[in-house]
Amino acid sequence: MVVSLAQIRETSGEVFTEGCPTRVVLDHIMSKWGVLVLLALTDGTLRWGELRREVDGISEKMLASTLRTLEADGIIARTSYPEVPPRVEYALTELGRELMERMLPLVEWVAQRADGIVAER
Repeated sequence: MVVSLAQIRETSGEVFTEGCPTRVVLDHIMSKWGVLVLLALTDGTLRWGELRREVDGISEKMLASTLRTLEADGIIARTSYPEVPPRVEYALTELGRELMERMLPLVEWVAQRADGIVAER
């Protein structure tokens, strides 16, 4: 069943308008790097280096920024272990897993159709 913006606003108020928190959250989770980091974490807990390899093309600065943002939003969890050398792991929280249950069909749709869409340009 497809739900329209008008229908969402009937039940949730004036969401996705300027200044609404929904735009902030949407920006965090739907940014290019946000989507790719979240997608990488759907397979399970990863360390910094593993994430950097999995999210091909991301700079260290952008990875750090994206991880901080998603952690502050409660979508991913960062666990630091007091070892030498230090070990830090990242994983989806319950909220993050709930998000990815909904986002994975979109990502799958993009993966299946991207070549055809780009070829038609």
